[in-house]
Amino acid sequence: MEVDPALLSARDSYRLMIACVIPRPIGWASTLAADGTPNLAPFSYFGGVAATPMTVMLSVGRRNGVRKDTASNLLATREAVIHIPHHALGEAMVATSAEAAPEVDEFALAGLTPVPSTRVRPPRIREAAIAMEAVLTQHLEVGASPMDLFLLEIVHLHLDDAFVVDGLPDAGRLRALGRLGGAAYCDTAAPFEIPRP
Repeated sequence: MEVDPALLSARDSYRLMIACVIPRPIGWASTLAADGTPNLAPFSYFGGVAATPMTVMLSVGRRNGVRKDTASNLLATREAVIHIPHHALGEAMVATSAEAAPEVDEFALAGLTPVPSTRVRPPRIREAAIAMEAVLTQHLEVGASPMDLFLLEIVHLHLDDAFVVDGLPDAGRLRALGRLGGAAYCDTAAPFEIPRP
């Protein structure tokens, strides 16, 4: 099978992209609107970009050409907390992906506990194993839709000791979720090693 992306509809292009680029890590972002209203939403167009300074990227699509709350909030306040969802929080994470009005509290919707962050204003999820407080360093509009692409510098990390071994999060204990195509997910329950030459 061979595919020319230029010949695909936007829907078919999206479906093929999310079926090919797997597994995708999930950045579960908490942000605040300019008026202080909290928002919580997961994104699988997410990944690490640099280690010094620690930087991640978060790509946020638009609905019918309108920015999602996360993108609007990042542009207004320039701060977020990025969580890495683990298996036990999977259903809560998916619950926060619902299309909800800006005034809806996704923390309450998903039964999660917001707690103050250390260096940024958006709250973090108490139940999360990994929470990375971040500030916006760059914003780009990418693609035909377009997508809002954010580069976020990590300024503080919270790691749950129950998932840390030798000072680092343990993938097997964490069972971090990854996104596959459609409604499918995977986790890191069974990591394995392949030695580098």
